[in-house]
Amino acid sequence: MSKTSYLAAAAVVFASTWAATGTARADFRLCNNTSNRVSIAIAYTDADGWVSEGWWNVKASGCETLVRGPLAAEFYYAYAMDERGGEWKGKAFMCTRDREFKINGRNDCFVRGFDRTGFFEIDTGKDSRNWTVQLTDPAQPQPTP
Repeated sequence: MSKTSYLAAAAVVFASTWAATGTARADFRLCNNTSNRVSIAIAYTDADGWVSEGWWNVKASGCETLVRGPLAAEFYYAYAMDERGGEWKGKAFMCTRDREFKINGRNDCFVRGFDRTGFFEIDTGKDSRNWTVQLTDPAQPQPTP
């Protein structure tokens, strides 16, 4: 498979999760509904400003909780890449690096020794307590008769 951008291929789904006790859990999760392992980075704002962090490695058909507890922001941002070079990206640029990271701020990435990576936006709504993002492969083109 050649390097492909899956810009709009990430389906975002709100999911209420109930624990066995019947109480609602509040988390930001990502599920990898593809046939390849995916590495994920996220970004969000907290009381001190922008934060980007990564990497979570999620196996094919697996899920990972990226933020535990009630959502503190309405907008989250994500970037993902699979082991074959496919990407889920966007136009919101954040600082990243090749190994595990947690970076404060999104400006002057190169000057500070980081990479600059385009993340896609996830609008969780103003009152959401939890959210699940579903990464999917792009739809296969249908042959024309």
